[in-house]
Amino acid sequence: MDQVVLTNIIYVSLFLIGALLFGFGPIIIVKLLSPSSHTRQTIGKTGQLIECGMEPIGSAWIRFGIIYYLYALIFLAFDVDVLFLFPVAVAYNSPELGVRDFYEVLLFVAILSLAIVYAWRKGVFSWEKKSYLHQ
Repeated sequence: MDQVVLTNIIYVSLFLIGALLFGFGPIIIVKLLSPSSHTRQTIGKTGQLIECGMEPIGSAWIRFGIIYYLYALIFLAFDVDVLFLFPVAVAYNSPELGVRDFYEVLLFVAILSLAIVYAWRKGVFSWEKKSYLHQ
């Protein structure tokens, strides 16, 4: 086998071992360091779907306002856009970029700002308490 191929196999193997340790390491540490299982209050509660030792309050079938999901979607969209802007900011260190590239990024940020203004006008950012009839 060639030296380069063997080195690549070693790198991939070390990366795989590191990934497995990163995934299973916390589980193993918790099993080794956590108190024994007799501390959990599970007597008479084995029929519950979530077994945490506390009685559930109310039903799990409650209605959430759509505003929470809209807020989450806007956050996700802007989070992805900020992740796009980080490599662009790093690329501005190179001397090949000119004024045109700066205006393109400025246009991108302006479109994002229009999205914020649109969401604001639609009332996504106003948190009013809503009450629903219990069924």
